[in-house]
Amino acid sequence: MREHDNEPVPGLPELLPEGEAILWQGAPAWRGFMLHAFRLPWLALYFGLLAAWHLAEGWGADATLAAFGAARILAFGMVALVVLAVLSRFICRTTLYTITNRRIVMRVGVALPMTVNIPFAAIRSADLRLAGDRSGDILLRLLPGHRVSYVALWPHVRMWRIGQPAPVLRALPDAEAAAQALSRALSASAAMPARALHAASDSPGGAAAPEAAAAA
Repeated sequence: MREHDNEPVPGLPELLPEGEAILWQGAPAWRGFMLHAFRLPWLALYFGLLAAWHLAEGWGADATLAAFGAARILAFGMVALVVLAVLSRFICRTTLYTITNRRIVMRVGVALPMTVNIPFAAIRSADLRLAGDRSGDILLRLLPGHRVSYVALWPHVRMWRIGQPAPVLRALPDAEAAAQALSRALSASAAMPARALHAASDSPGGAAAPEAAAAA
C-alpha cells in the first residue's frame, strides 16, 4: 500500500513499467454504492421497525412519550442515512479501479488516499455479482499468503470476511465490461482460454467454483 499526492497517471502512483498497459479503468457509481455497499434500504427499514416497536411498546403507558421516542429514533436514523449517503458520495469521487494486463490497482481512501496493488499472481478467483440495474461488483479471493488490510481497504472488501479480507471492486456501472477485461487478463496471465466470470453471492460460503483464476 502506498500513500500518494500526485498521480502521473489517474489512479496510479507511478508510470506503468514497460510492457504493462491499462485494460479497463472506472469508478463506483454513487447510487449503487450507497444502496449495495452501505445497505441503506435495509438500514432505513431497521430504524423504521425500531421506531414502530418503541411506539407500540409504550403507547399504553404514555402515548405522548412513546410518540416522542419514536420520532427521536426516526430522526437519528435519518441523520445516519444522510451521513452514509454523503460518505458514499465522497468515496465514489476519490475511488478509481484500474485493471492492467498484470494487476489490479485500487485507489481508495477519502481522508488518507492510498493505492493497493493486487498482482494477478495473488488472485485465487474473481466473481461477478450483478445488481438489477446491470451495475455490479467484482469479488476477489486471494491465495493463501497474500493479505490486505480490512480496515484500510473498507468498504472495498466483502462484509464479514475480517479474518480473510477479500477485496471488492464495488458498484461498477459497466461491471460486465470490467469483468470481461479482467477475465481475459487473468486467463492470459495463466495461459488459459478466457471465460466469463460467474455470478456470485455475498454469503459467507462464497461463490461456486471460479471460472477465472491466476496461476500462483
